[in-house]
Amino acid sequence: MVMVYGALFSLLIPGLVPIGVANAQANETVGNAVNLTAPDGSAHATFIKTGATLTHFWVKDKDGEFRDIIIGFDNLTEYETAEAGTLYFGPIVGRYANRIRNGSDTLHGGFDGYNTRIWEVLTQSNNSVTFTLVDPDGKEGFPGFVFNTATYILDSNSSFKISLRAFATEETPILLSGHHFWNLEAYKESQDLLSHFVQFNSSRFVATDGNLIPNGTLTEVEGTPLDFRVAKSIGGSINDTAAEQYCGTGKTGCVGFDNCWVYDNNTGKEPIFSVWSTNSGIKLDVITDQPALQIYTCNGFDDTIPRKAEQGGPNATYGQHSCLVIEQESYIDAINNPEFGVDQIYGPNRTYEWEAEYKFSVLQ
Repeated sequence: MVMVYGALFSLLIPGLVPIGVANAQANETVGNAVNLTAPDGSAHATFIKTGATLTHFWVKDKDGEFRDIIIGFDNLTEYETAEAGTLYFGPIVGRYANRIRNGSDTLHGGFDGYNTRIWEVLTQSNNSVTFTLVDPDGKEGFPGFVFNTATYILDSNSSFKISLRAFATEETPILLSGHHFWNLEAYKESQDLLSHFVQFNSSRFVATDGNLIPNGTLTEVEGTPLDFRVAKSIGGSINDTAAEQYCGTGKTGCVGFDNCWVYDNNTGKEPIFSVWSTNSGIKLDVITDQPALQIYTCNGFDDTIPRKAEQGGPNATYGQHSCLVIEQESYIDAINNPEFGVDQIYGPNRTYEWEAEYKFSVLQ
């Protein structure tokens, strides 16, 4: 199977030599888990084949101590449950991330999206791994086979690089993203996002209906709680969303963010998004080639999921508005909104590409 797909995957990653074709330097692999370490030891991470999921991510805080700042499960078998398939803790989501108007299931590619599939390890080293997934023709109603790769690299100076590639045999909509839940304190100082400050350059967001389906308009953030052009506490801004119910009128009493912003003048070469904790001192800057961003502030969490041990669990639980998802992506549902001017149809003559670098540092 590797030999059959090797040539196709080499189109996505030039110079790729799959495991089984030639020997690769193996990193530490335990069962379903792949453990990576940055060359200078500044970051550590664990991934699993289910969903090509990031399950643990350790970086140093202001005191030089490592913290696991990704929420999820300590028991990796939990990621294989039906409940985990609806939580989206740390996987790649697709074939079409986020929501599609009039879809049979509108969220993250359907009931059996990329997050629930078993990806295979194609190449690996001490600080990198490439997962692959073949998405069959007709799966979840999408036409054509899609050959996917997700490459994760931990580099020196706490740099986390993600590259996604997809080659389709027929024209088909594709929108991928990493769906990672972050808490930059690892729940040590607080249980909310009040100390999490966010800044990014976006003057418009994608307006939606009550079910968070885009309605075809881009709305100015000026004068709304969605204006993060100047840094502010995202936790301190959550209650400001109540009046307009930005996280959806279809959810009774919903307060918080679950929105897509369009970046202003993103060059893909400089940080376009930043978030940091004034408690832990951990800061994240994102460089990406994607034109938009989705933020979700864990609005629906109800204290039923035990936290990881390093985050105070299992007796403590993940509570509402205690974490945030940061999805670098294209305009959501652009395939149903041609007025956005974004082409999300890919095929034999057009390969899908997605790049992001997450650069971690400590506040000075």
